[in-house]
Amino acid sequence: MFTVMRADRAGSEAREQIARVFAEGFTQWLVFFSKDKNRIAKAFAHMFVLDQFYVAVSDGKVAAMASFTQSEALPVRLDAKELRKHLGLFKGSLAAIFLKKEFERPPELPPSEACSIGLVGTAPEYRGQGAASQILRHLLDHFPHKVYVIDEVADTNIPAMRLYEKLGFTEYKRSAIPPKRAAQIGINYMVSLKYEK
Repeated sequence: MFTVMRADRAGSEAREQIARVFAEGFTQWLVFFSKDKNRIAKAFAHMFVLDQFYVAVSDGKVAAMASFTQSEALPVRLDAKELRKHLGLFKGSLAAIFLKKEFERPPELPPSEACSIGLVGTAPEYRGQGAASQILRHLLDHFPHKVYVIDEVADTNIPAMRLYEKLGFTEYKRSAIPPKRAAQIGINYMVSLKYEK
């Protein structure tokens, strides 16, 4: 049903399709910058380093995505000009400053010890069909790492937490969100998980 491949091999439309999946799944985090999912997709489409992503494809469409880094390479790189172009001078500049710290930080465990999986998302029309699960199984089955890490999953993202636990990931760290921010975004903790072979 789904074919899993590295995103840089998924065709010329892959970047825009990944950006739409990202916007659908992460707009709640980016609502300050825009409530418009199309604007979020356009603003952030540039940032994906395609050889650091895997996608599940069905009928030529990206159904799900996940970043996968095996070294110190980063899966995303923000460009302030692109952000300002789509979000405006003020919000684009703020996005470049604040999101750079969030998106462009190295994984918690050093690459010599673990590989990192992140930005897992599924297009709405494919949710519940196993697309993200297929990507994660592919990564676990086809790479020789001993430890696979997924950092900072919202504790309220129950479908994601169930999927990770079903695949054998276990929690190794939990960070509390400051109470005021937690009330704004509806999340209490960010949970980090790992899978050990």
